[in-house]
Amino acid sequence: MAKNNDRLQLGPVNFIILGVAAVLLILGYVIMSANEITVSPLILILAYVVLIPFGLLYKSKPRD
Repeated sequence: MAKNNDRLQLGPVNFIILGVAAVLLILGYVIMSANEITVSPLILILAYVVLIPFGLLYKSKPRD
């Protein structure tokens, strides 16, 4: 049987990055609810555009 290597293989580093993204999303929306409209969009863009895709696509180097 052939292995299916085209699936996402998320490791511990990926889950840490996605956890940080989730914390930043919560923080961004909490800050937005306090009517701080200059900082919260930057935090949300960082989480949505940078951290979530990076957390899904990052592949750690295999250990020898």
